[in-house]
Amino acid sequence: MQAAASTAMAAHAILSTSPSSCALLSPVSKPVAANHQPPALRSLFHGVNLPLRQSMASLSLAAPSTRKPLTVVAATKKAVAVLKGTSSVEGVVTLTQEDDAGPTTVNVRITGLTPGLHGFHLHEYGDTTNGCISTGPHFNPNGLTHGAPEDEVRHAGDLGNIIANADGVAEATIVDAQIPLSGPNAVVGRAFVVHELEDDLGKGGHELSLSTGNAGGRLACGMYHCPIMFSILFLLARDLA
Repeated sequence: MQAAASTAMAAHAILSTSPSSCALLSPVSKPVAANHQPPALRSLFHGVNLPLRQSMASLSLAAPSTRKPLTVVAATKKAVAVLKGTSSVEGVVTLTQEDDAGPTTVNVRITGLTPGLHGFHLHEYGDTTNGCISTGPHFNPNGLTHGAPEDEVRHAGDLGNIIANADGVAEATIVDAQIPLSGPNAVVGRAFVVHELEDDLGKGGHELSLSTGNAGGRLACGMYHCPIMFSILFLLARDLA
């Protein structure tokens, strides 16, 4: 192998020191008739031919590939809803879910509220043709009664209360396992609603406690007409040799 490399280097040295600056191949200068074959090519190289060994000539210049398949190490789904109503109440709800089996994190920011507690729920329909009334009842795929988010018996859409400060701004982070971003119980196609009053979490003894938490009127709502989701894939880089 070393001898073959030396031979190749010697050939390269001869080519490099050739006094001619022309191309190594040029057409024969003698003109030929039109009905003859095209002129042959004649080498202008002068020197000793150093044949390469067969093993050297058959070497491939392409390095073997050592790239490994891409590996997904994490995936995040995200959805956003904009809440609006007939009053000055408005807000944004952002949801993220790290994987299909994990809980959903709900980040809420709503302005224009009266200071204090306000019921906050996921309702069944993403329909605002008749304002927030047409969003229907709380999302309740298991047919249970209304309760607190931490209760075993609750609607999937029961997210409790958010608290507005003295400026009417409510900011909250809710982590819940019953409102995924994919599958039959997904929030896509449904609506979030912020209510006028405090949700009594099913324990107030009112005739509406076990259905709505007696949270009063619907101030603003926002829905997902279609999945506003994306996956952020963190990929391991391919290992190179």
